[in-house]
Amino acid sequence: MKRFSKLGLKASAFLFTAASLIACGNEKEPGLDYAPDMYYSIALDPYSQIKPNPFNPYGMNMRQPAKGTVARGMEGYNLYLSVDTAEVAGVELTNPLAQTEENLAQGKVLYSRFCTPCHGEQGDGQGLVGVKFKGVPSFTAGRVASLPAGHIFHVITKGRGRMPYYATQVNPTERWKIVMYVQQLQQGITDVAVSADEQAENEAGGEAITDNPVTGTPASETPNK
Repeated sequence: MKRFSKLGLKASAFLFTAASLIACGNEKEPGLDYAPDMYYSIALDPYSQIKPNPFNPYGMNMRQPAKGTVARGMEGYNLYLSVDTAEVAGVELTNPLAQTEENLAQGKVLYSRFCTPCHGEQGDGQGLVGVKFKGVPSFTAGRVASLPAGHIFHVITKGRGRMPYYATQVNPTERWKIVMYVQQLQQGITDVAVSADEQAENEAGGEAITDNPVTGTPASETPNK
């Protein structure tokens, strides 16, 4: 009886060891895919590639876009500047949005979310971060007080100095709304009230230039650089 018990224990130990070795082995049978076309696209997919592509360089599905093209849903901001600098943007770009209470109010909300920590509610550079890390300029002092809209838009988009870029956080239309409110702060104004006459005049002048949210020009006049 004891002999059979020992044999049983040895057999169990052997089977356990064999199963462990098989389970830990690197060579595994992947099996067969049923209807693999449901898993792998036959069409050329830039982010999913199983086999080398015989039609493109280096066998890659993804190719570098043609020069001067803009991806669908993206803004071709740099295409509209003769030189990609904030100074040039200040000359060549204008705010395409009408200065209305709605746009200013939205710009104020966006400013409070993304700009207040450094620049402060009054635009005086005394936000919590600005107090801790000195050197954040006031919008009402020096050259900053007279910066044009395009210059401010470029800095928000590309960043400058210690300021990071915010192109991934706010879209172009939102940036222009922030710019609109920042220009209020340049004058020391935190109010978003616009008189009825000014609002009607701004809306009438703004409707014709809202086709292109980056340059402030109708789509038919957008330069192709």
